[in-house]
Amino acid sequence: MVDVAKIVYYPEFWDLAHRFYEESWEYSCGMHYSEILHEHGIGFPLVHSDAQFLHPLAYGDTVHCSITVPRVGNTSIAWTYEFRNQDGTLCWMADQVTVCVDMKDVKQKISVPDWMREGLAKLAPE
Repeated sequence: MVDVAKIVYYPEFWDLAHRFYEESWEYSCGMHYSEILHEHGIGFPLVHSDAQFLHPLAYGDTVHCSITVPRVGNTSIAWTYEFRNQDGTLCWMADQVTVCVDMKDVKQKISVPDWMREGLAKLAPE
């Protein structure tokens, strides 16, 4: 996870973001991410990602993540991530867009269900 400079290797930020993303569904929609994938048959491929590296995360740092959903479109969801270290320093931020797809045909976009819109409203920026 860290490189020879003893800081987090840059691709690991997206892995961490995805882990926090999966956990966010429990809070927003009241169900585990795997339930959305397997029982509801909805997937969320990433179609856009824009990141800024603002301060290194080093070995031993604690990462605090905040996730907001600034926009829910017809078939897409915009996500904003902020990673801060244990001192509150903003280290990484990213804007990402996922598209809702039918897991039986991942090339087929589907509308964001109303129950999901309602849950994701909990993550709207203040």
